[in-house]
Amino acid sequence: MERRELLHALMDLGELMLVSGGEVKRVEDTITRMGVASGAARMNVFVITSSIVVTMEDPDGCEYTETKRVLMSTANHFRRLEQLNQLSRSFCSRPCTAAVLHEQIEVIRNQKEKIFWLYFGSVMGAAAFAIFFGGTLVDGIASGLMGLFVSLLVSYLEPYCPNAVSFNLLTSFLCGFGICLLGRAIPGLHADMIMIGDIMLLIPGIPMTNSIRDVLVGDTISGTLRLTESMVRAAVIAAGFMLAIMAAGRL
Repeated sequence: MERRELLHALMDLGELMLVSGGEVKRVEDTITRMGVASGAARMNVFVITSSIVVTMEDPDGCEYTETKRVLMSTANHFRRLEQLNQLSRSFCSRPCTAAVLHEQIEVIRNQKEKIFWLYFGSVMGAAAFAIFFGGTLVDGIASGLMGLFVSLLVSYLEPYCPNAVSFNLLTSFLCGFGICLLGRAIPGLHADMIMIGDIMLLIPGIPMTNSIRDVLVGDTISGTLRLTESMVRAAVIAAGFMLAIMAAGRL
């Protein structure tokens, strides 16, 4: 019973790493090391972006297999990844019970983000990109304000969207439409530069980079899935801004 509960905890940890932006190879390695540290004779772990399959074999020959479907969209939570990596290292050096491990995982899962820094980073990032690509200081300020709007949508709208595609389409449309209206209301603003700054907040650059890395290290299935997802998200973002420009042009 303890072995099966431990397997449940390892699956939860692997899922949390995966949806927090962890690499597929790192998730497989972490689950394998923790399973061996707990006393398992052999660990067979298979991970892709949407599923985790683990078989744990005891020294006496008993095998436990579990499959977990990963339904949540992948995000970038580097603080959470750091905490999960530290938890795995601590477990490998000093194994604990399944109940204690599960409790520590839930503490990390339920830890609240420092929302102020998310908003601050979005404002500064959008403003900096708008100016970097040729916009004026006023364009940067406007892009920063719309970047704050994007962050608010991430915090309050994303939990109610069924998937990342619908969220990115709706967010890019609302952001693009707001920028077009702002450009009409304030003479001298360059709407294209403002859009570039805010688009950079939505582009899935890290998942796309990780997908290429997965392919290069041999995880072809995971890399292809993640690359396809990233390309779809990028296309949806472009479509959202295009629809916003078309809608604003009809006003």
